[in-house]
Amino acid sequence: MKTKPEILFAAFEATPFMKTGGLGDVAGSLPKALLSAGADVRLILPKFGTIAEKYKKKMEHVADFYLDLSWRHQYCGVETMKLGRLTCYFIDNEFYFKRGRAYGYGDDGERVAFFSKAVLEALKYIQDFRPRILHCNDWHTALIPVFLRSQYAGISRYDGIKTVFTVHNLKFQGIYPQWLTGEVLGLDSEQARHMGMFYDDTVNFLRGALCTSDVLTTVSPTYAEEICTAFYGERAQDIFNSRRGDLYGILNGIDVKQYDPMTDKNLFAPFSAADLSGKRENKLALQRQLGLEEDPDIPLLGLVSRLTEQKGLDLLVWILAELIGEGVQLVVLGLGDEKYENSFRSMAAAAPDRMAALITFDEPLSHKLYAACDMMLVPSLFEPCGLTQMIAMRYGTLPVVRETGGLKDSVIPYNKYTGEGNGFSFANYNAHELLFTLKDAVQVYRENKAAWAGMVQNAMAADFSWAVSAAKYMELYRKLLQA
Repeated sequence: MKTKPEILFAAFEATPFMKTGGLGDVAGSLPKALLSAGADVRLILPKFGTIAEKYKKKMEHVADFYLDLSWRHQYCGVETMKLGRLTCYFIDNEFYFKRGRAYGYGDDGERVAFFSKAVLEALKYIQDFRPRILHCNDWHTALIPVFLRSQYAGISRYDGIKTVFTVHNLKFQGIYPQWLTGEVLGLDSEQARHMGMFYDDTVNFLRGALCTSDVLTTVSPTYAEEICTAFYGERAQDIFNSRRGDLYGILNGIDVKQYDPMTDKNLFAPFSAADLSGKRENKLALQRQLGLEEDPDIPLLGLVSRLTEQKGLDLLVWILAELIGEGVQLVVLGLGDEKYENSFRSMAAAAPDRMAALITFDEPLSHKLYAACDMMLVPSLFEPCGLTQMIAMRYGTLPVVRETGGLKDSVIPYNKYTGEGNGFSFANYNAHELLFTLKDAVQVYRENKAAWAGMVQNAMAADFSWAVSAAKYMELYRKLLQA
C-alpha cells in the first residue's frame, strides 16, 4: 500500500498530558513510533484540568459545538497542539474533565460516553484529516466503535472507517446498570443486545467494543492466548474464542531514550553494556542511601510495583522471611493495598540492613533501583504485558518472573547447559516455586560469574523499542485496509 495509513489514536490518558498507569505510557509512545514507521497518525484525548499549563498555552482552538448524549445537550470544544511531530487533539468540557484525577467518579460511565461520542463528532470539524482507522484503547474508548456502528452508520463521512480495539487490561470493563443504556448512551435495548453489550443484569462497555470492532489486539502474544480461557478471560472468553481470527497479540515496547543507563540523569553514575563499573557504583550508593549493608557482593533484589494482588505479592509475602534468610537484600518501591504495605514495612523494620520498604511512588527513585539491583521481581498472577521486566533488562538487572502474559514473551529463562537466557522464570502460581527460582538465581550470581555476566549482556542487548511494536501494528493496519 503506497499511501500512509491515516489513524486517529484515541485514549483517555497519554503521557505527558495524563498518566495513571501503563496505558498512559503506551498512548504517549506508540503514536510517535507509528509516525516514524510511516503512518499519518494523530492522538485524541480529554482536555483534563490537570494538564500542565505549558501545554495548555500551546493549544489552538479548532471548533466548538453542542453534543447530544441521550437527552443531554452539552458543550464540546476541540483543541489542538503539536508535541514534536505528533498532532494531538483534546476534547474540552470542563464539567466532565476539569477534575483532580482521570477516574474514580460516580459518573465515569457518562464521562467516557461523552468522550467517545465527542471523538466521532469532532471528525466533522477537523478539516485537514480524515482517518481511515480509529484505534481505541481500553474500556474508556470502547463506546467509539459502538456509536460508530449504531449512531453514525450510513453517514458518508463515516463510511468505510475501520476500528482497532486494544485491550490493555481485561480486568476493567466499564460495567454499569442496564438503565444507562438509554439514559446515558442513547441506545435502545435491542441495539445494545445486538452489539453484545448486555451481560447478566448489566451493560458492559468493553463487550460492545469486542463485538463491534473490526480487529481486536492485546499487548502480548501470550495474553492474547490466555484471555481465551476462563481463568484469564474475565467472562469475555466466549467473545475472544469466537473472534480468534481477528485477535492479535503485539508486545508493548518501552521508551529506550528515557530508560538509557548512559544518559539517565536520575542515576548515581552512568554505565553501559561495554562498561558496567557504573552499575556497581549505583548499587553501593543505593545501599548507602537506604541504610543497607554496603557490599557489592550481596545479591540486591528489587520490586517496583503497584502493591496489589495482581502483582503476585501474596507469593512474595509468604516467603519473605525465608528469602531474607538467604543472605540477600530486598528493596520494595510502590503503593497499594494496606496489607502488603504493612507486611513489607514489618519485615524491613525487623531486618533494616537487609530490607527497605519504600511505600511511595517516586519515578526518579525507581530508576535508581533499576540501575542498582541485580534482580527485579515480577511474580505476577497475571500480566497483560508488563514494562518492569523490560526496563530492568535495559539497566542490566535480570528479571525473575512468572510465566504469564508479556512476562513469558519477553523473558528467556536461563539455561544452565547452553548459557542462554536474559532472566529467570517459574510457571506455577506457587510461593515455593518462586523461592526455589530465586535460590537458583542467587546461586548463579554467587558461583557462576561468567554465566551471570553473559545474561546481563543478553538482557541489555534485547530490543524492546517501540519501533519493533510499531512495525507489527503497521502490518496489521495495512492488512485491515486491504480487507
